[in-house]
Amino acid sequence: MKYGNLNYLYLLPIIPLLILGYILVLRKKMNDLNKFARIELLSKMGILLSQRRQWLKATLMIVGALFLIFALIEPKWGYRWEEVEKKGIDIVIAVDTSRSMLADDVKPNRLEVAKREIEDLLNALEGDRVGLVAFAGSAFTYCPLTSDYGAFRLFLNDLNTNIIPLGGTNMAEAIRKGISTFESNSKNHKAVILITDGENHEDDPLKAASKAKEQDIVIYTVGVGRKDGSYIKIKDESNHETFLKDRQGQVIKSRLDEITLNKIALETGGLYTPAYGTQWGLKNIYRDSIAKIEVSTYKTQRVKRYANRYQIPLVISIILIALESFLPDGKKTIMLKSR
Repeated sequence: MKYGNLNYLYLLPIIPLLILGYILVLRKKMNDLNKFARIELLSKMGILLSQRRQWLKATLMIVGALFLIFALIEPKWGYRWEEVEKKGIDIVIAVDTSRSMLADDVKPNRLEVAKREIEDLLNALEGDRVGLVAFAGSAFTYCPLTSDYGAFRLFLNDLNTNIIPLGGTNMAEAIRKGISTFESNSKNHKAVILITDGENHEDDPLKAASKAKEQDIVIYTVGVGRKDGSYIKIKDESNHETFLKDRQGQVIKSRLDEITLNKIALETGGLYTPAYGTQWGLKNIYRDSIAKIEVSTYKTQRVKRYANRYQIPLVISIILIALESFLPDGKKTIMLKSR
């Protein structure tokens, strides 16, 4: 047996409250009647409460409430096999994890803004597979292509600037790693989303973008940061906050290179968007561009479809509660004893 919605289990504490409520109400009724007249007089008037009848009514209501909760959690049993096609686009997100992503020209810092953009994208995905590449001076596949967005979020939340020991920003290597993350025999439409501040320190990323274009891979670029740049705050050996310096001891100021990011996107027919104060945003790029690409079937599998049986406990609940309401309180032959 399976259950469709376990969120309603929080209603279970109502049951002991109902039991307690019935006990208190029954005692109050008894005390009120005993104050009204003596037991002998009440017996002659025929308005005595039946203890057994009251507990029967309570049992009907409590069991009825239990079956109502059971209906709300949607019990399922019995199933049929169904062929299900999984369709979507393969998307690899390459995220810059170099120390320049610690710059706080966008709050709280560039890396956290990048994660926020990706989270917005995940909320808009509709069955597409997504993978994650982390890069700095080198790059590696941090999460392979998956349609399990919960698992992907675990990897995304774990991203930090200490993942890759080799410093720098090698966008060309990030693009090449993104290309290799796709399945070689897959006919799915493919897209790489490159999220970085655009300060490339290694190979020419435009050559890597040309390789992506040859394989019909579209690259979308997201620039994190501002053109005027920001200093990079780090913690020294004494855990004190200081600014990052180069080998000559000069304080490094990291600036967003939008020109390079625009060129990379245009080379493959993609789009560029900044990740600050803009109406575009990664989520909108997906809806306005990526989602309009014709989707492909990347997996066909047989799945069990369980039948929802909530109707059965719901009907039982209605019957029991109805019986409780029609059952009279009193019965002359069985009387409550005064205490």
